[in-house]
Amino acid sequence: MQEVRFKNRTWDVAAHLRVPEGFDENEKYPAIVCAHPISSCKEQTSGSIYAERLTEQGYVTLAFDASHQGESGGEPRYLEDPATRVEDFRCAVDYLMTLDYVDEDRVGVLGVCGGGGYAANATMTDHRIKALVTVVAANYGRLMREGDLSADAAVATLEAVGKQRTAEARGAEPHLTTYIPDSPEEREKAGITDVDIVNAVEYYRTPRGQHPNSPNKLRFSGLEAAFGFDAFHLAEVLLTQPLQIIVGDVPGGFGSYRDGFELFDRARSEKKDIFVVKGASHYDLYDQPKYVDQAFEKITPFFQQNL
Repeated sequence: MQEVRFKNRTWDVAAHLRVPEGFDENEKYPAIVCAHPISSCKEQTSGSIYAERLTEQGYVTLAFDASHQGESGGEPRYLEDPATRVEDFRCAVDYLMTLDYVDEDRVGVLGVCGGGGYAANATMTDHRIKALVTVVAANYGRLMREGDLSADAAVATLEAVGKQRTAEARGAEPHLTTYIPDSPEEREKAGITDVDIVNAVEYYRTPRGQHPNSPNKLRFSGLEAAFGFDAFHLAEVLLTQPLQIIVGDVPGGFGSYRDGFELFDRARSEKKDIFVVKGASHYDLYDQPKYVDQAFEKITPFFQQNL
């Protein structure tokens, strides 16, 4: 594994580049860009689980930190901006195109959770990407609009965001909120029992998956763009590449089960498949071998056939 950097506009995006065993720089290899979930980083599931395993199967892999997050550059910090997240993919492919040992006609993308939604959006408009896998893909815009199960609540949040932006424009300190409760104790105290939130806290805020580059911080004044974003917009027109969707059949508040079926229905791809991992929740497919192994029973032949 090598630590590398590539540009998105004027800042550096930090990434881990992996090459397979027996690598020969004079050969040509298929390559896969691996994208992390929202609030995550390259050291967690996208890199340590999916990129690592794909590299073992013979692929060059590139797992990157989203701009404004992790070890990547970009100001302001802790910004979750859909347009920039999608551009990160295009810049990642740009970087792969500069590597002589990457076969430019065999580049794929795999995205997990929000990274899967962004991966689908990027694949629609970057047809250098020849094959797409989404693992528990979540449509971040839909989640933001419906998270409170009320259009009025979404509008109220936008009103609050607007007031915070005005305050910051006048010199106030940025307001940093959290994606999830900061500990299992905090979650229990709040009385939150949704399976996705329970498992998110266990993954991100305990030794199971915790990493300092994933600090559970979100810039509140940067939320406006997400409310108007649809990761699957124009999929029925522009998403033509082969598509493999992986979801678990234990639904939770993040909605990746329903999002997976929506993407499947909307994608124009002639070659597409959705695989439901029985008994798996959203976070089981981040790192639990029993369920990740089942996902790879589909992912492995899919990339073999399409890259």
